[in-house]
Amino acid sequence: MKTKQFIAGMTLSAILGGGIAAGSYKLLDSDTVYAFQEQLQPQVRYTSDLRSSTPIVPEGLNFLKAAQSATPAVVHVMTEYNSHNTASRGNSQMDPFLREFFGDRMPQEQQMPQGVQRGSGSGVIIATNGYIVTNNHVIDKADKIKVVLDDKRTYEAKLIGTDPTTDIALLKVEADKLPTVRYGNSDDLQVGEWVLAVGNPMNLTSTVTAGIVSAKGRSIDILRSNNPNQRYSIESFIQTDAAVNPGNSGGALVNLNGDLIGINTAIASQTGSFAGYSFAVPSTIVSKVVDDLLKYGEVQRALLGAEIREIDSDFAKEKGLKTLNGVYLANVAENSGASEAGLRSGDVVTAINGAATKKSSQLLEQVARYRPGDKVKVTYLRDGKERMANVTLKNMNNSTELVKRSKAEAVSFEGARFEPVGKQEMAKLGITGGAQIGNVKGSKFSDSGMKDGFIITRIDKQPVNVPSDVEKYLNDYDGGVVYLEGVYPDGLKAYYPIGKE
Repeated sequence: MKTKQFIAGMTLSAILGGGIAAGSYKLLDSDTVYAFQEQLQPQVRYTSDLRSSTPIVPEGLNFLKAAQSATPAVVHVMTEYNSHNTASRGNSQMDPFLREFFGDRMPQEQQMPQGVQRGSGSGVIIATNGYIVTNNHVIDKADKIKVVLDDKRTYEAKLIGTDPTTDIALLKVEADKLPTVRYGNSDDLQVGEWVLAVGNPMNLTSTVTAGIVSAKGRSIDILRSNNPNQRYSIESFIQTDAAVNPGNSGGALVNLNGDLIGINTAIASQTGSFAGYSFAVPSTIVSKVVDDLLKYGEVQRALLGAEIREIDSDFAKEKGLKTLNGVYLANVAENSGASEAGLRSGDVVTAINGAATKKSSQLLEQVARYRPGDKVKVTYLRDGKERMANVTLKNMNNSTELVKRSKAEAVSFEGARFEPVGKQEMAKLGITGGAQIGNVKGSKFSDSGMKDGFIITRIDKQPVNVPSDVEKYLNDYDGGVVYLEGVYPDGLKAYYPIGKE
């Protein structure tokens, strides 16, 4: 891949966010970075519960313990997509040339009904009662998700939540006493340390490969490049030379103790197959995302509140900086946590809570571990002198409040019935909320041309997140015409005018 795609450039970053990310596989110029598919580990643990990842190297250096520990907890994630969803994912699903590159979603026309395609990836069981971590791109917009365990047991999976900014998704199967992988602490991982990648590449189930950690805190610009709307994408990948191929996405990266220290997500390749380097989301990020999805239904994004850029020798000379190890604050947002703590444009952040931030990916990773309202100690340089500031992180609304998804309940209004939309349906259609209408013929909505099953996502400029929003917003209008925007389950978008007397 071109150097500019591996190294953060000189352009300003978006408002610094604390999230987690990994994107979908797409073509990036002539060299490509591919995202893969699979899952995660044992009982759900908080970030603070991550155990030491320092490996106990077996005598003679073998990988038996790690392989035997991790393999039973890595599952095969199989997905199905109807034609409307494959089309919405882009031409990479239909173009034979691109299918050679992106084997994760290779269609199986001989085995599947017309218009239906299959995908394949991996996942990691993190709780004995059936919670499974995988990549978001493995299950993105899937109509059906099936999980096959290492012992060949098969379950239908329910989507609990996703975080596209880190390419992490959480699934649930109805099962008990499942094998799990313990979280390891990716902070303890060292360059040169042996690791194993476990997954299902090219439908070869329960495959184990070995390699070493080649680098940490690597940004390859795959998440934002594949989804420009993801302003707060976090890339701080573990880079290894363990062989990873299409189908490995979502699978486990473990140390020699068999502890989960990452979720395999992408490769750098000109052919779509392994060419020497693979990339994994660190376990410290994964565990925080999973915890948020379980507690709040969505990831709590913490922001420092500054635009940042990398420092190289030319930039340091231009700005008169005396260090190359740090992250330059190009702009500090008004009323942000950084501003209120006294940080200013031109400061160079060198550490967060004592963890060095030599480059922007490390800074993003550190902030990503926290939630709005958390306080972090920021070490920075100003005029060549080291200083400290205690920063209270805020959310995207510039407050310290946590966002908890409200419970969606069905409501009846004007003769129609409005039902909440499930997480899997929302992920499939690329929406974040909505209200699905029923009994249209017996309601005041019948003259609009709207059909049963239509999901209302917006009323004029107001977003509809839950069914009660429909009643709330329509009651607020005194008269005139109101436009209801939304989508049908087959992906067809529509607009309907509703007259108000």
